[in-house]
Amino acid sequence: MIDVYSCPTPNGHKVHIMLEECGLPWRVHAVDIGQGDQFTPDFLAISPNNKIPAIVDPDGPDGAPISLFESGAILLYLAGKTGRFLPADVRGKYDALQWLMFQMGGVGPMLGQAHHFRIYAPESIDYAVNRYTNEARRLYGVMDRQIAHTGAYIAGAEYSVADIAISPWLRSWQNQGIDWADFPHLKSWFDRVGDRPAVQKGVQVLADRRKPIRTDAEKEVLFGQPQYQRR
Repeated sequence: MIDVYSCPTPNGHKVHIMLEECGLPWRVHAVDIGQGDQFTPDFLAISPNNKIPAIVDPDGPDGAPISLFESGAILLYLAGKTGRFLPADVRGKYDALQWLMFQMGGVGPMLGQAHHFRIYAPESIDYAVNRYTNEARRLYGVMDRQIAHTGAYIAGAEYSVADIAISPWLRSWQNQGIDWADFPHLKSWFDRVGDRPAVQKGVQVLADRRKPIRTDAEKEVLFGQPQYQRR
């Protein structure tokens, strides 16, 4: 059974959904990032960048246990383990990989910054709010055009790790300053992906642990000096 160390955020949901889609046995261990669980020695031993999610698979590629951090790496590991959600043909594989990297290097970081400056920053900075809101809209436009081109999923005709990686990040579209009416192709895709049973189940994992970050102490843990201490 795969152990998953996670919390109900987009990156956590990516792995929850992938595990459900693959039908692998797994169990989740909640990591309370507002209370600093991500800085404990046990967690850092499997996720040295102090970020969720991380997994431990007792049945690794060589039969020995393996731990992995970084959600994109985990998706690729699970795809390799099961032979699912990453096309077998070379062209299809790289189509999916480039859109997975698009999520890892663009959608996740930029939408994360939009969330931060629109919701969590201690003061409103117009330049930052406008910068990341506009970038969010640009990225939505890229994806909208891609879905219009493929007519189905992000990387082509088949559902893949690219869809699994991107869709959880769009669930907070209102916090990103998005109007779905501007992106009809992407909205259709988002609804279709959201109707999948594994997606519905995956986004409910640890949902009872999801809570707004309100206190100064929680914000300090997430965005302040604890992030920069050497450990």
